[in-house]
Amino acid sequence: MTTASTAERGGWPMIITTNLKLAKLKNPPDLAPAHIYDRILERCAPILFAGKNFREENAGATKQAAKDIVNRKHERQNQAYA
Repeated sequence: MTTASTAERGGWPMIITTNLKLAKLKNPPDLAPAHIYDRILERCAPILFAGKNFREENAGATKQAAKDIVNRKHERQNQAYA
């Protein structure tokens, strides 16, 4: 496994993704992640990707599929007892 330190020393490019807002990276809530955030900001250029959240759509479709499965199972059970 390649670490950030190894990549940095080797001059290798790094791509880091996060759901954190830039403000949180610049002003961490506590000291524990501060050194990590500092290093990310030192070595990486932040790029904001804004737009539609496709995961929310996928989650909605997944929930609906689960409901459909449960409903079919209950329908079959009700038919068996009828």
